[in-house]
Amino acid sequence: MNPGEFILYSGGAKGTESCFGELSEQYGLEEVNYTFDGHAIERTRGVRYLTNEELARKDVSITYVSNLMNRNYSRAPIFRKVLQTICWQVSSGMDIYVVGEILEDKTVKGGTGWGAEYAKICNKPLFVFDQVKESWFQWIEGQWQGVKGPVISKQHFTGTGTRFLESAGRQALEDLFKRSF
Repeated sequence: MNPGEFILYSGGAKGTESCFGELSEQYGLEEVNYTFDGHAIERTRGVRYLTNEELARKDVSITYVSNLMNRNYSRAPIFRKVLQTICWQVSSGMDIYVVGEILEDKTVKGGTGWGAEYAKICNKPLFVFDQVKESWFQWIEGQWQGVKGPVISKQHFTGTGTRFLESAGRQALEDLFKRSF
Protein backbone atom coordinates (compact mmCIF):
# COMPACT_ATOMS: atom_id res chain seq x y z
CA MET A 1 0.00 0.00 0.00
CA ASN A 2 1.20 3.48 -0.84
CA PRO A 3 0.98 5.56 2.36
CA GLY A 4 0.70 8.77 0.31
CA GLU A 5 -2.75 7.63 -0.84
CA PHE A 6 -4.07 7.47 2.76
CA ILE A 7 -5.72 10.26 4.74
CA LEU A 8 -6.04 10.40 8.51
CA TYR A 9 -9.08 12.32 9.78
CA SER A 10 -8.64 13.49 13.35
CA GLY A 11 -8.90 16.49 15.64
CA GLY A 12 -5.26 17.30 16.40
CA ALA A 13 -5.86 17.32 20.17
CA LYS A 14 -3.29 16.44 22.83
CA GLY A 15 -2.70 12.74 23.40
CA THR A 16 -4.06 10.12 21.01
CA GLU A 17 -4.97 12.47 18.16
CA SER A 18 -1.56 14.14 18.26
CA CYS A 19 0.13 10.71 18.21
CA PHE A 20 -1.98 9.62 15.21
CA GLY A 21 -0.90 12.81 13.43
CA GLU A 22 2.79 12.37 14.25
CA LEU A 23 2.73 8.80 12.94
CA SER A 24 0.84 9.84 9.81
CA GLU A 25 3.45 12.48 9.08
CA GLN A 26 6.30 10.03 9.80
CA TYR A 27 4.84 7.44 7.39
CA GLY A 28 3.92 9.96 4.68
CA LEU A 29 0.14 9.95 5.04
CA GLU A 30 -2.04 13.01 4.51
CA GLU A 31 -3.70 14.44 7.58
CA VAL A 32 -6.90 16.45 8.16
CA ASN A 33 -7.50 17.84 11.64
CA TYR A 34 -10.99 19.25 12.12
CA THR A 35 -11.30 22.13 14.55
CA PHE A 36 -13.04 25.47 15.01
CA ASP A 37 -12.02 29.02 15.93
CA GLY A 38 -11.05 29.27 19.58
CA HIS A 39 -10.32 25.57 20.07
CA ALA A 40 -6.77 24.68 21.19
CA ILE A 41 -5.11 21.79 19.34
CA GLU A 42 -1.54 20.47 19.17
CA ARG A 43 -1.40 19.44 15.50
CA THR A 44 -1.43 22.19 12.90
CA ARG A 45 -0.57 20.04 9.90
CA GLY A 46 -3.66 19.62 7.74
CA VAL A 47 -5.79 21.77 10.02
CA ARG A 48 -9.32 22.33 8.70
CA TYR A 49 -11.32 25.04 10.45
CA LEU A 50 -15.03 24.27 10.32
CA THR A 51 -17.40 27.19 9.86
CA ASN A 52 -20.43 27.66 12.11
CA GLU A 53 -22.60 26.49 9.21
CA GLU A 54 -20.52 23.31 8.81
CA LEU A 55 -20.62 22.64 12.55
CA ALA A 56 -24.41 23.07 12.52
CA ARG A 57 -24.67 20.33 9.86
CA LYS A 58 -23.40 17.86 12.47
CA ASP A 59 -25.43 19.17 15.39
CA VAL A 60 -26.47 16.62 17.99
CA SER A 61 -28.82 16.69 20.94
CA ILE A 62 -26.79 16.82 24.16
CA THR A 63 -29.73 15.13 25.91
CA TYR A 64 -29.68 12.29 23.36
CA VAL A 65 -25.90 11.85 23.63
CA SER A 66 -26.04 11.95 27.44
CA ASN A 67 -28.78 9.30 27.51
CA LEU A 68 -27.04 7.11 24.94
CA MET A 69 -23.76 7.28 26.82
CA ASN A 70 -25.29 6.97 30.31
CA ARG A 71 -23.64 10.22 31.46
CA ASN A 72 -24.37 13.90 31.86
CA TYR A 73 -22.46 15.95 29.33
CA SER A 74 -21.91 19.68 29.50
CA ARG A 75 -24.34 21.93 27.67
CA ALA A 76 -21.62 24.54 27.09
CA PRO A 77 -21.44 25.74 23.46
CA ILE A 78 -17.77 24.74 23.15
CA PHE A 79 -18.58 21.15 24.16
CA ARG A 80 -21.31 21.00 21.51
CA LYS A 81 -18.74 22.14 18.92
CA VAL A 82 -16.31 19.43 20.06
CA LEU A 83 -19.04 16.81 19.57
CA GLN A 84 -19.76 18.27 16.12
CA THR A 85 -16.08 18.06 15.10
CA ILE A 86 -16.02 14.43 16.26
CA CYS A 87 -18.98 13.78 13.93
CA TRP A 88 -16.98 15.28 11.05
CA GLN A 89 -14.01 13.03 11.89
CA VAL A 90 -16.10 9.86 12.01
CA SER A 91 -18.12 10.77 8.91
CA SER A 92 -14.92 11.29 6.92
CA GLY A 93 -13.24 7.97 7.76
CA MET A 94 -14.18 4.53 6.50
CA ASP A 95 -12.54 2.72 9.45
CA ILE A 96 -12.45 4.22 12.95
CA TYR A 97 -9.52 3.66 15.37
CA VAL A 98 -9.83 4.79 18.98
CA VAL A 99 -7.63 4.62 22.06
CA GLY A 100 -9.42 4.72 25.41
CA GLU A 101 -11.14 2.45 27.87
CA ILE A 102 -14.19 0.28 27.23
CA LEU A 103 -16.63 0.48 30.12
CA GLU A 104 -19.00 -2.18 31.49
CA ASP A 105 -21.96 -0.60 29.64
CA LYS A 106 -20.08 -1.18 26.32
CA THR A 107 -19.37 2.53 25.81
CA VAL A 108 -15.92 4.10 25.71
CA LYS A 109 -14.93 6.39 28.57
CA GLY A 110 -15.06 10.19 28.29
CA GLY A 111 -15.74 12.45 25.33
CA THR A 112 -13.86 9.91 23.23
CA GLY A 113 -16.84 7.67 23.75
CA TRP A 114 -19.04 9.83 21.54
CA GLY A 115 -16.76 9.13 18.57
CA ALA A 116 -17.05 5.40 19.17
CA GLU A 117 -20.85 5.59 19.59
CA TYR A 118 -21.22 7.71 16.47
CA ALA A 119 -19.15 5.12 14.56
CA LYS A 120 -21.59 2.45 15.78
CA ILE A 121 -24.57 4.57 14.69
CA CYS A 122 -22.97 5.08 11.24
CA ASN A 123 -22.20 1.33 11.03
CA LYS A 124 -18.49 1.95 10.45
CA PRO A 125 -15.82 -0.64 11.30
CA LEU A 126 -14.71 0.37 14.80
CA PHE A 127 -11.49 -0.66 16.56
CA VAL A 128 -10.65 0.37 20.12
CA PHE A 129 -7.38 -0.12 21.93
CA ASP A 130 -8.34 -0.43 25.60
CA GLN A 131 -5.44 1.02 27.59
CA VAL A 132 -6.56 -0.76 30.79
CA LYS A 133 -6.77 -4.22 29.19
CA GLU A 134 -3.87 -3.40 26.82
CA SER A 135 -5.72 -5.08 23.95
CA TRP A 136 -7.48 -4.23 20.69
CA PHE A 137 -11.22 -4.81 20.36
CA GLN A 138 -13.61 -4.53 17.41
CA TRP A 139 -17.31 -3.77 17.61
CA ILE A 140 -19.03 -6.67 15.83
CA GLU A 141 -22.78 -7.35 15.91
CA GLY A 142 -23.40 -5.41 19.11
CA GLN A 143 -20.45 -6.78 21.08
CA TRP A 144 -16.80 -5.99 21.69
CA GLN A 145 -14.63 -8.82 20.41
CA GLY A 146 -10.90 -9.08 21.00
CA VAL A 147 -8.79 -8.83 17.84
CA LYS A 148 -5.11 -9.32 17.19
CA GLY A 149 -3.30 -6.56 15.39
CA PRO A 150 -5.77 -4.64 13.22
CA VAL A 151 -4.42 -3.12 10.00
CA ILE A 152 -5.36 0.21 8.45
CA SER A 153 -6.83 -0.94 5.15
CA LYS A 154 -9.11 1.93 4.10
CA GLN A 155 -7.53 4.95 2.45
CA HIS A 156 -9.73 7.30 4.50
CA PHE A 157 -9.61 6.46 8.20
CA THR A 158 -10.28 8.19 11.49
CA GLY A 159 -7.94 8.23 14.48
CA THR A 160 -9.14 9.63 17.80
CA GLY A 161 -9.06 8.91 21.50
CA THR A 162 -8.15 9.97 24.97
CA ARG A 163 -6.03 13.01 25.77
CA PHE A 164 -4.35 10.82 28.40
CA LEU A 165 -2.37 8.53 26.11
CA GLU A 166 -0.33 6.00 28.08
CA SER A 167 2.79 4.16 26.93
CA ALA A 168 0.77 1.03 26.03
CA GLY A 169 -1.58 3.14 23.90
CA ARG A 170 1.31 4.86 22.14
CA GLN A 171 2.97 1.48 21.47
CA ALA A 172 -0.33 0.11 20.10
CA LEU A 173 -0.51 3.00 17.61
CA GLU A 174 3.14 2.64 16.61
CA ASP A 175 2.54 -1.09 16.00
CA LEU A 176 -0.67 -0.34 14.06
CA PHE A 177 1.26 1.89 11.67
CA LYS A 178 4.15 -0.58 11.36
CA ARG A 179 1.74 -3.39 10.45
CA SER A 180 -0.16 -1.19 8.02
CA PHE A 181 2.63 0.62 6.20
